[in-house]
Amino acid sequence: MEKSIGFDDCLRAAFDMQDVDVQSYSPLTLAYIGDCVFDLIIKSLIVNQGNKQVQKLHAETSALVQASAQSKMMRPLQELLTEEEHAVYKRGRNAKSVSPAKNQSITDYRRATGFEALIGYLYLEKRYDRIMELVRIGLEFMEHPTADLILRKQKS
Repeated sequence: MEKSIGFDDCLRAAFDMQDVDVQSYSPLTLAYIGDCVFDLIIKSLIVNQGNKQVQKLHAETSALVQASAQSKMMRPLQELLTEEEHAVYKRGRNAKSVSPAKNQSITDYRRATGFEALIGYLYLEKRYDRIMELVRIGLEFMEHPTADLILRKQKS
């Protein structure tokens, strides 16, 4: 039986990507990639629920990837972070963004940026299991219909 290689391995091989020192990245760069990773996770979970109109997929995704939702997810996660993870989160939260928060409070926007920086950091460190653990816990604390649907589907 042929051994399957992961997405990251395929990406690195196809484009001859080199390993990087994650510590050298700015918190906003970590948030940039973390936003994409989190978006892909949520979209994958929503699409896994079954075929739907694209507008419905977008609405369900948007409900969980906006800053206020990420901020809400981050609240219970803070006490579960390692010292290293908490430092990355704080760097992201305290980073000065060029663009202002759109339709979000500054507090939610900053907490969400910290969350995204943490996800980006863990992704670049290839700590995928930890990302999934934190996202699952965050979704459990959401008390949102879409999050509840995702979790209910995963348990069945």
